[in-house]
Amino acid sequence: MIKVSNLSKQYVERAAIDNISFEVESGEIVGFLGPNGAGKTTTLRMLTGYIPPTSGNASIGGHDVFSESIKARQKIGYMPENVPLYDDMRVREYLRFRAELKGLRGQEARQGVSEAIDLCGLKQIRRQMISSLSKGYRQRVGLADALVNNPELLILDEPTNGLDPNQIRRFRELIKQLGIRHTILISTHILSEVEMTCNRVIILNEGKIIANDKPKDLSRELRSANTISIEVKIPTETAQNLINAIPGIKKVTKEHQVEEWSHLTIRTEPGNDVRESIVHLANAQGWPLREIRTQYATLEDAFVEITQANTSNS
Repeated sequence: MIKVSNLSKQYVERAAIDNISFEVESGEIVGFLGPNGAGKTTTLRMLTGYIPPTSGNASIGGHDVFSESIKARQKIGYMPENVPLYDDMRVREYLRFRAELKGLRGQEARQGVSEAIDLCGLKQIRRQMISSLSKGYRQRVGLADALVNNPELLILDEPTNGLDPNQIRRFRELIKQLGIRHTILISTHILSEVEMTCNRVIILNEGKIIANDKPKDLSRELRSANTISIEVKIPTETAQNLINAIPGIKKVTKEHQVEEWSHLTIRTEPGNDVRESIVHLANAQGWPLREIRTQYATLEDAFVEITQANTSNS
């Protein structure tokens, strides 16, 4: 559905996108992640034809985004980060207007609007003025706009921006439902949502792709570098240094202390399970050990580890 080859966007002082290549197959839900300023929105705007690249190629459904712009755009439903809506229009009126701009007429337009309203849960407020809508409903109207012409591909830029936890949960379920009928490329900062909804994750940093894999596989790569939490009664920094000297430990961080009990977070090198060594050390030193548990890496851990490593190496 999406094919990007050696795509770059150069501004006067910097490269916003630096020679990236990736593909998205039909039926996939792909998370497009990266820190602020990584180039996510720039990439999405190039894919949707809003800005031209400096070099490289991109195609949607076999149509070149730049030389066959109209045909490529007909396959796309785009929801930008800040959804531009006409506040002086009613919801159904606005969606009908947008359908006609996208080339739908008569029964086709009416059907597209009705289906988008049903899918996005807008039936109750279809006659309301857009100016009276909450942030959550405005986001839903923006998504309905993207869906009104039943595109093969949905490109969503920060669709849950500004939503409360309940609204985010409902939006997540909606994305899963839409994934049955549409290919979806979604940019978001809420990594737990990506982990629960996306088949694959592309991570962008400083204009370059630094990871492209399934969320569980990115997390699994870090699972051999676990975080271990312990609660132990150690009165001095010397004890913390003794733990840090155990082979296979990367870092020991003292999180907090309640009376004489210290809560430590321990990061280990890949392939090392140091829990038994910690228990032996505690017994040998006579330290009461109240808790020891492993925290497996999440997609958020993978994101932080990968982006920080990439930044420090550049």
